[in-house]
Amino acid sequence: MNTNRRTAIKMGAAALAAPMILRATDALASSGSVKVLAWQDYIQPNIAEKFEADTGIKLELTTFGSNDEAESTIRANGGKGFDIVFPSITNAAGYIDDNGDSFFAEVPAEVKIDNVIPSFLRDSATLGGVHNGQQILLPFDWGTEGLTLNRVKLNITDADLSYGDLWRDEAKGAAAFRQKSVIMGTGLYLDAIGEVPSNRMLDVYKSEEEARRVWGGVAGWMIERKENFGAFWNNATEATAAFKDAGCVIGQTWDTTGLLLNRENADFVYRAPKEGIITWLDSFGMLKQAENPEQAVAFMNFMLQPETGGMFANNTGYNSAVVGAAEFASDDFKRQFNEVYTAEVLGNMWWWQADTPFFAPIRNEFVEIITNA
Repeated sequence: MNTNRRTAIKMGAAALAAPMILRATDALASSGSVKVLAWQDYIQPNIAEKFEADTGIKLELTTFGSNDEAESTIRANGGKGFDIVFPSITNAAGYIDDNGDSFFAEVPAEVKIDNVIPSFLRDSATLGGVHNGQQILLPFDWGTEGLTLNRVKLNITDADLSYGDLWRDEAKGAAAFRQKSVIMGTGLYLDAIGEVPSNRMLDVYKSEEEARRVWGGVAGWMIERKENFGAFWNNATEATAAFKDAGCVIGQTWDTTGLLLNRENADFVYRAPKEGIITWLDSFGMLKQAENPEQAVAFMNFMLQPETGGMFANNTGYNSAVVGAAEFASDDFKRQFNEVYTAEVLGNMWWWQADTPFFAPIRNEFVEIITNA
């Protein structure tokens, strides 16, 4: 794993202890509106209402459930229609036009960029945050994909938990996953046991030939065990429904799914598989063709306040990339963070890499094969 990014998590946790307060009067605008395209659970009513009350700016929010959906929306509109967009930082390449230019503008000088955890800002350069020498996306939050399980029905200890547990007999018809993610998690398991060697799945980023070799082996192995398929999900609502409505007992999910289920029902837990928890970094930035640039800056600065970062963490279960946000996190959030992210887990994370040109198209081919199996 990348040592710098492992260090980023450790440094980030320490940096969160230092609070930094911003005033609403730091905003450049106090009227008008801002058009935001964000993940469906990011800007919940308490954040939206506080933003409008603090700044006097109307928030026009549109939500999406996947990176593919967000990218296609922006591309279909030629980079227009929104002021702020929240992509996963490793998907920055999906916002490059036919001339090689990004739809995102350089982060305006008025944005409080120093409020981002320094190690995250530093590492964002290699993950997609910098284009042609300009910082176009700022780290906003980070989170993980691991395993959510009903421990009453599937009693597996933390030390023994593996992505391979999705495929055990007790999970037949009761395993939940997002196809484009499970092909990575199961790949980590198959690499660990020597079934499909992949250099911890980093080979899928090397070349088209290697991507097809690895994903072909993983997909074939999964399809042989398709009786375990319980529910597919592609957004937070579907992931939760897989457990609450479809009766799944284990699933590869985002952290927020398991953590929020645990707050409702202690039978559910979210934990890191021993092969390494999959870690992602989300970002936000202003489009070059933003119609409301001053309001966009005010929105970015509001979202970079520690208090907002704490509200966001409490709402979603994700981890803010804002310095001092932990000071505003709830006791439940802090408890769950300490339960999941032990020193061993933080030292064995697997980070999504910046997409290569062939990565998504080839992966989508195998996703279709799995889906239609």
